[in-house]
Formats: sequence, structure tokens, C-alpha cells
Amino acid sequence: MATTRKTRIVLISDTHNQTPKLPPGDILIHAGDLTNQGSYSELERTVEWLEKSDFEAKVVVAGNHDTTLSPPFFHSSANKWKWPSPQDPAACRQLLLSSPSITYLEHEAATIYLPRRKTTLRVFGSPYTPGQRGWAFQYWGDEEAEKIWGRAEGMDGVNVVVTHGPAFGYVDETEGDGGRAGCRVLARRVKETRPLIHVCGHIHAGRGVERVRWRDTEEDDGVEKWVDPGLGNKKLSLLDLTGKTGRKIENEGNIGERHIVDGKLKDLFEGQPAAQPQSGEGRKQASSLVGCALNEAEVGMHVWRRKSGGAIECRRHGEVGRSEVDVDGHGDGKGVEGRNETAMINAAFLGPRAGNNKAYTFNKPIVVDVELPVWEFDGGS
Repeated sequence: MATTRKTRIVLISDTHNQTPKLPPGDILIHAGDLTNQGSYSELERTVEWLEKSDFEAKVVVAGNHDTTLSPPFFHSSANKWKWPSPQDPAACRQLLLSSPSITYLEHEAATIYLPRRKTTLRVFGSPYTPGQRGWAFQYWGDEEAEKIWGRAEGMDGVNVVVTHGPAFGYVDETEGDGGRAGCRVLARRVKETRPLIHVCGHIHAGRGVERVRWRDTEEDDGVEKWVDPGLGNKKLSLLDLTGKTGRKIENEGNIGERHIVDGKLKDLFEGQPAAQPQSGEGRKQASSLVGCALNEAEVGMHVWRRKSGGAIECRRHGEVGRSEVDVDGHGDGKGVEGRNETAMINAAFLGPRAGNNKAYTFNKPIVVDVELPVWEFDGGS
């Protein structure tokens, strides 16, 4: 049996209330700044756009502009935003947390299983960015950065990291002066974990792709810049990491492992009501299946949900919507053997202003073809 299969991921960020037509793919990832100010009406429109898009899985993180998605910020003195009508952060968050098709990540990890392609993706997502200008999900200084990224053990062992902001030195050049706006601590953490793909946005001028080959020291790291095949034409902005039309990315990670799914979840994966626990199975048993709803089941410490697009989302029980950055993550402790490269991708949709009227320009979503691990039910079915 093949251990990997090509999967197409569509990446976009910083849509700021825009709802562009999206190219087809298996997985959609949005790296934040869904809106301009985070009002309920803005979020409702954007969530409706995302839910109507045709993908098996949709992974979303917030950005600094999505202000109501951070209740601590919304209720703080740092929030200077005014809206024509009162805003309810809890209701705004529920638009994403209760979405039947969206996997919303707030400094947490999830595993996504695609039934159609039979591939799986382990993803970590976080909305945090460095800043002091009165926006949501911000931190400042090395101490706060260490608190956030140094404890982000959920980044360990994942295929894809999604953060609203970039890592320092990679796809983070600012407009005009060519300065760098990424986070150094995040850059260190990405190098320590070496995901297959790191997706971000936030710095609009940094849009693009850099393939980073990791070496012992930062000075020795090799960077290969991507030439966008969709620039100035009707072609897709396609990045092929499979080796079909270019050099395959050197990141095996956990690809060679067998990804086995408990056979008790077969009905859930196939869209049938989950099986009831057998007589004598206790709720605390690691092998017990206690959920019996059509779209949700629990096995041990994990909650499995079938999304309306068909994907199955697996998370640790109680972690959905977790935003406390001082709670330990749940990394698998695996090293970085075989993880020699990472594709650093800034997928900002909103581009720099252009022309005399200073109208915004727009970028295409970045489409990535990549080999992802294949999963199977125990027993090989």
C-alpha cells in the first residue's frame, strides 16, 4: 500500500472582507485577517463564504484585525475600536467554533483525515503576532514571545504550521524599506520543529514562497525563492512540492509511518451514526467509543468530528477553541529526522496599494500540491 498520496491545499490570508473565488482543492487554509474590524456582520459574511466553498477540509486561524475573536482584548482598555452597534465576542466566536465545515484553531493542533483521498494532515494554528498598536492577539518583546512560542509544543510533529504572522527572515519583507517584520522566537521554533509547510500572512508585501533548507546554523540555512507561475496571467499560482514538475521537497517527517484509525470509527468516517459502546465498556476506558451522534464520537482522550465537507477532525478532548497560551501543548516528542526543508508561504490576498488613487491590489491564492500520509483502518480496511 502506498504511504503517501498527492493532496492539493489552497492557501489564502488577509482577505479583509473580500470573498474571492477560490481554485479547487482538497484542503483550504486561511491564515487570518478575515475582516477589517471583526464585527459580527463582517465575520458572518466571511464565514458564509468559507462554508460555501467546496473543500473536504477548511482550516482557519484569526488575525489581529479580527478583534472580537479575542474577548480579553475586546474588553480591555487597549481596544479603541467603535462599532455602530454593540458587539458580542462570544457570538462572534461561535460563528467559527460552531461551523459545520470549519476547523478553527487558536494556538492549538488538530489532525484532519480526508476520506476521499484517504490522506491525513496534522496541523497547528495560531493567531498571535508581535505588535503594540491596539490589535487583537498581539504580544511584545522576547519574554512574551517565549511565553507563546516557547510553550507551543503543539507544533511538534505536525505537517503544517499556520500562524497569522511570519517568522523573522522568511516572507516577512515590509513594503518600501525592505525591512523584516517577522518574529525571531517563532523563527527559532519553526526551525526546531521543521514542518513541511509554514503558512502565514499579515505582512502583505511579503507574499510569496521561500523553500528553506535547514542546516546547523541560521547563517548556513539555504533559501530558494519561488517564481509565481500565475503572475500576470490566468494560470494558478501553483507550488508543486511533489516532484512532478520540479524538485520534491525534502521533508519526510512522519510520512513513512502507518496512520491507523480505530475501526470503531468506520461508520463516522463513512457518514453513518457512530456505534454505541458495547455492554460493559466504561466511559474511562481508552478504547471506548462513547459518542453516538451522527457527526461526533469520542475515543479515549480524543474527540472526532465529521465536517460537512466530509473531512474528519480529531482533537484532544476539551481543546476546541483553546486560547490560553500558557497551557502546555501536546507534542509527540518526535525529532526532526528527515525534515530537511520547509516551504515558508505568505499567502496574503490583499496586496500593496497601487496607482494614483492608491487602490489595493489583490494576489491569487497559492495552490500547493504535496504528498501527505495515507491513513487506513486497523485491519487494513
